[in-house]
Amino acid sequence: MHIGDKIKKAREAKDLSQKEVAALLKMNPSQYSKIENGKVDPQFSTIEKVAKALGVQIVDMVAADDIFKDVSAYDKTLVEKIQLVDQLEEQEKKSVFSIIDSLFAKKKLKDTLSSALSVAQ
Repeated sequence: MHIGDKIKKAREAKDLSQKEVAALLKMNPSQYSKIENGKVDPQFSTIEKVAKALGVQIVDMVAADDIFKDVSAYDKTLVEKIQLVDQLEEQEKKSVFSIIDSLFAKKKLKDTLSSALSVAQ
């Protein structure tokens, strides 16, 4: 999906017109229209401003959908959750990572004990 398509989709989800978004950006409406229609490739700084005006994350504007064509729905959900974790405050991130680390440690211990039991038998 082209960046203009993503911008248009986000704008429509917010129920805004092109003119309204252009006004928020202090941009000529025809220039904004060219961005959405893929007639011009906006600079990254413009994409940042558009994302901010639409209240969406910049990563949602620039993420390459093609990368995920061969990824399962489960993996897409996992990627989305990781992106959400990245939006948390530092202390909240540390808590999430602490929980994940403890789950990995539990699995490793369980696997080690299971292996030791099978060797002992």
